[in-house]
Amino acid sequence: MKLIDLSVQEFIRDLDSPKPAPGGGSSSAVAAAMGIGLARMVGHLTIPKKKFKRLDESIQDEVVGIHERIREQEKRLLELVDEDTQAFNAIMSAFKMPKDTEKQQRERKEAIQKATYRAAEVPLEIASLAHEVLTSITPLLEHGNKHAISDIGVGALMLYSGLEGAALNVRINLASLDDASYREELEGRLSRYLEEGRSHRDSILEKVNEEIG
Repeated sequence: MKLIDLSVQEFIRDLDSPKPAPGGGSSSAVAAAMGIGLARMVGHLTIPKKKFKRLDESIQDEVVGIHERIREQEKRLLELVDEDTQAFNAIMSAFKMPKDTEKQQRERKEAIQKATYRAAEVPLEIASLAHEVLTSITPLLEHGNKHAISDIGVGALMLYSGLEGAALNVRINLASLDDASYREELEGRLSRYLEEGRSHRDSILEKVNEEIG
């Protein structure tokens, strides 16, 4: 059974166990997907309203476009919940490969490296998607249903938690990769995602808190 097919209670029970996976990477994907779900909820509570339909057509198009577009990121993040656990399990399988001969040792090392690259790439995609959405939802805050404004704030928090959590999972795998230039490239991307994501999170929360007073 896929992780995303579990109930919330079952998923948390899986986390609260001696098993090393699912862990932080899958949880980060869930957090980011929940953040998008909250942002889209605000869209659902906004777009059909008469007040929204009185806004300039360009604003309506922008908000509707964001609402529709982030649905694709939500779908992908749900797929990544399972892909992150699969990537971790592949590393564990590679470590269990025989290492009695030089050939076996070489094959085992290559398998570990390959699996570790994948284990870094999955949370990197989670971070990228969370960053992409977090830096694009401000129009939902500005033009969304004010009765649901706190939900945009919580959504921003969840998206940034997913982003930062995914970054931790990238970095723990980077340390095991031999390619120094690749490690440097990913570190640069993570730093940008985190800096920009933090800025948007803080800006959204400031506006939410001003609104709810």
